[in-house]
Amino acid sequence: MAEPGFWEDQEAARVTIARVKELKGWVEPFDALSRKVADLAELGALLELEQDPQLEAEWQQEVATLDTELERLELRTMLRGPDDVRDALLTIHPGAGGTESQDWAEMLMRMYSRWAERHGYEVAVLDLLPGEEAGIKSVTLEIKGEYAYGYLKAEKGVHRLVRISPFDAQSRRHTSFASVFVYPLVDDDIEIEIEEKDLRIDVYRSSGAGGQHVNKTSSAVRITHLPTGIVVACQNERSQFQNKATAMKMLKAALYQRELERREEERAKLESEKADIAWGNQIRSYVFQPYTLVTDHRTELKIGDIQRVMNGDIDPFIEAYLKEFGARAT
Repeated sequence: MAEPGFWEDQEAARVTIARVKELKGWVEPFDALSRKVADLAELGALLELEQDPQLEAEWQQEVATLDTELERLELRTMLRGPDDVRDALLTIHPGAGGTESQDWAEMLMRMYSRWAERHGYEVAVLDLLPGEEAGIKSVTLEIKGEYAYGYLKAEKGVHRLVRISPFDAQSRRHTSFASVFVYPLVDDDIEIEIEEKDLRIDVYRSSGAGGQHVNKTSSAVRITHLPTGIVVACQNERSQFQNKATAMKMLKAALYQRELERREEERAKLESEKADIAWGNQIRSYVFQPYTLVTDHRTELKIGDIQRVMNGDIDPFIEAYLKEFGARAT
């Protein structure tokens, strides 16, 4: 970066700096942990020669923290996919079941928003379609932060809820489903060819908050990619131009993810690996009654504190998934 002319090409410089930052994110934690191990080993050897109860207690405490730090670094090694470092687009759609499933979809939206906030990630609602009585018919969240996609890819699939429905006058137990899809947010430096003739662009009035501006202007944008049938929409921004730009970014991410899935399917056919598919679409069950339990059907991890999970503490499930499936996760 210190070479003459480095800053002449701003775009190339931006890509290089991003790559350097990514590599430092791997090298620096490893070097710091290596130095800590060496220092503690040296101190341990000195304590064998000269007893110091207070210093030995501090040494034991520091050694105990090594396990946690090593585990954290081990988890990072699972995030080596080409897109893991990227921001994420997360969409939620309720299954059959009307208001009950739509309410479940909104509960999941809150859970993922809380999870993102715990990690210091930025969350933006790009598109939201409310339900008639309660809940949501669909939502697209943009979650920005390092390795957002790498972590959230563990959440792709169908999520099942079992509870006594607050919308049932007879207080019967209901089972609801909602699907979660996660895409890596594609940078502008990745080329995905989208031809104008393949697009149908519709504008309409936003249905969310915004006061008079929302009611009087058709600023929301819906884009349909005719060859694939992919539909994206954005009503988050104030202007039609901004919504179109964001919707195009969403379409680009969806097409990129579609290409990744096509390649993965081809690889799976060539290798005749069917184990991952055998787990089915339902990845996790959340039971509120007659007992409280969240079960991940891929890793068999179970957590009884369901309120903790619904408040965004889903890291144990993500970590268990990454440790079990590692580099095979896409």
